[in-house]
Amino acid sequence: MSRRIAIGVLAVLVTTAGWAQQLPPGRWWRAPRIVETLGLTEDQQTRLESVFRGAANDLIDRKADVEKLNIALRGELDRPQLDRQAIQRLAMRLNEARGHLFERELMMLVDMRGVLNEQQWSRLRAELDRLRAEKQPPRKR
Repeated sequence: MSRRIAIGVLAVLVTTAGWAQQLPPGRWWRAPRIVETLGLTEDQQTRLESVFRGAANDLIDRKADVEKLNIALRGELDRPQLDRQAIQRLAMRLNEARGHLFERELMMLVDMRGVLNEQQWSRLRAELDRLRAEKQPPRKR
């Protein structure tokens, strides 16, 4: 039963992770096109900036943790004699670090979402869909 729960939680995490990673890069709440499209007020922009600043150091640290563990894991995999247990421990630590990073990104998104009203959130989602469609190469027929 616990395996089913874990798989369900993982599915939710993977689905939601896409939203945090799909936000426009940088301080999107200051981009004139986004400000105009969403109708962001100066107060909202200030609040979004505050959310970002509150999360920035933690996000930097968590991304660094993930990168360090990636490097350590690659180092273990490059050894002439593989230490299966060491690799497994690193993989578990890397998975945990990725989970912490995802959780922090998601909570930042939740806090940012709390600044936007329903209409602004819908417009942002539509803008993200449009940007994603522009990035995809045309399909071959």
